Amino acid sequence: MAGCCPPSRSGPASGPEQQVTRGSGDLDGMVVLPGGVFRMGTEDPDGFPDDAEGPIREVRVSSFAIDPCAVSNARFADFVDDTGYVTEAERFGWTYVFAKFLPGHLRKESPRPEQTPWWCGVSGASWRHPEGPGSDVEGRWDHPVVHVSWHDAAAYCKWAGKRLPTEAEWEHAARGGLDQARYPWGDELTPGGEHRCNIWQGQFPVRNTAEDGHVGTAPVNSFEPNGFGLHNVSGNVWEWCADRFSENSDNRAMRGGSYLCHDSYCNRYRVAARTSNTPDSSSGNLGFRCAADA
Repeated sequence: MAGCCPPSRSGPASGPEQQVTRGSGDLDGMVVLPGGVFRMGTEDPDGFPDDAEGPIREVRVSSFAIDPCAVSNARFADFVDDTGYVTEAERFGWTYVFAKFLPGHLRKESPRPEQTPWWCGVSGASWRHPEGPGSDVEGRWDHPVVHVSWHDAAAYCKWAGKRLPTEAEWEHAARGGLDQARYPWGDELTPGGEHRCNIWQGQFPVRNTAEDGHVGTAPVNSFEPNGFGLHNVSGNVWEWCADRFSENSDNRAMRGGSYLCHDSYCNRYRVAARTSNTPDSSSGNLGFRCAADA
């Protein structure tokens, strides 16, 4: 597991599975992409072969629609207000928060995984309280919703009459029409010294210089969009995809990297990079965007 990804949960959340009514699937505001063939994957020497990023292969996708931005706190609040949905983090009673975002007492009392001690399992943290009790999303309504599991994301998509994108759809859209470029805008991370995404600068995990303008999440429409009009498909938050990570695992694929990714250990903000987590896992750097048939 990449260092910027939280450890996985174990055990079921409390309470019965929640039923959500399917919405109409209005494509208004979505980016509609025609079907076609693109070259998926990479053989980048700086990649992670164990993540099955390669080989490069031609993949055909049918026409589909995808959101230009990740689902925001405001949009997720509309879903919760309409349905009364309770996320898995809320039902578990805790979720993972980056340690440096916490006040001292929470940092001290919250358990930390041995292999990734920069993560804390914080009681009372959720999408409403991203850094635990005492925090909220005021002033962050246009930021991506976080602390949502794959199940939560799928429930939102159903309510919206949409679905999660497949990995092939996500990568095709994220490439923005560029063939085998490392990033959605080309092969150079900061062309002309300009930051194009929200990732960690400095020394992870002790110092973030925030040269891109953000320490935690950024608004969902930050930075210039790619050639297809999608924002933040590199960095900001990991995004759940529909697919299992591999045939022999129930883990679900995640794409795009997050504000915690850094070249020194996890350059998974490359457009072909991928990782996974259990479908009930959640953290402060994991969100999603919707797709739909078109």
